[in-house]
Amino acid sequence: MDCACPDFDDVVRFHGHLCPGVTIGYRAALIGMEQVGATRAPDEELVTIVENDACGVDAVQVMTGCTVGKGNLILRDFGKNAWTFINRTNGKAVRVASRGDVTMDSLDPEFHSLKGKVRSGEATQEEREAYVHHLHTLCEAIKTRPAEEIFLVHEVTPKVPERARIFRSYTCAKCGEQVSEARARLVDGKVLCMPCAGEYTRGW
Repeated sequence: MDCACPDFDDVVRFHGHLCPGVTIGYRAALIGMEQVGATRAPDEELVTIVENDACGVDAVQVMTGCTVGKGNLILRDFGKNAWTFINRTNGKAVRVASRGDVTMDSLDPEFHSLKGKVRSGEATQEEREAYVHHLHTLCEAIKTRPAEEIFLVHEVTPKVPERARIFRSYTCAKCGEQVSEARARLVDGKVLCMPCAGEYTRGW
């Protein structure tokens, strides 16, 4: 994979298979990066806030270079097909969200029915071939239709997350494993990791 300039094939290869979800994420990433004037981030120049943990997030990671490990991919799982792209360099930010009136059924009324038959193992050979055709046609439509037909794009002014911090590590007094200072717990004068410390709650 050319990490400097990935394409859709790279996205599919990383995700493992072609699907509408990863295609939506791919298109959203391209739109978001263009709107904020960003290129793929080698470090934390670009920040992406994703609002679901579904297929499209994989595409966003590949295209933007935003990752959990670098601290510039932030998951706020509201179960929504929406992504916010923030360019730290120029301060621009946009939120790209799937239109509420555009669904897989509206784009291709036959797709879900065929998909269900294929997944259940009940599809005939003809139906399996039809499913593959519809899948590719649907994904191509998502990639090529005018952005405004599939997405709502708005400039936003989110609170820009601070850059990732590197914390000191401590050794858990119970399991002996290393734990980040930011996640360590002090229990009876001993430094413990969260699993060993247990979780304090008040019943709710």
